[in-house]
Amino acid sequence: MTGLSKTLMIIGAVIFFIGFLMPFLHLGRLPGDIIFKKGNTTFYFPVVTSIVISIVLSLIFYLIGRFR
Repeated sequence: MTGLSKTLMIIGAVIFFIGFLMPFLHLGRLPGDIIFKKGNTTFYFPVVTSIVISIVLSLIFYLIGRFR
């Protein structure tokens, strides 16, 4: 297997794992996420959720790169 195909398989596995855990983690409703409701329009911007996901993915990819 080439390096690119291995990397794509790892990324796919990580996305699958995160998708599997999403219903149990209740991400997207953390304090600090911005929600504006006006009439029948809702604007939602998950600031804190994005930061948490970024930190977790950075840690995962750091560990994968460390043990190669």
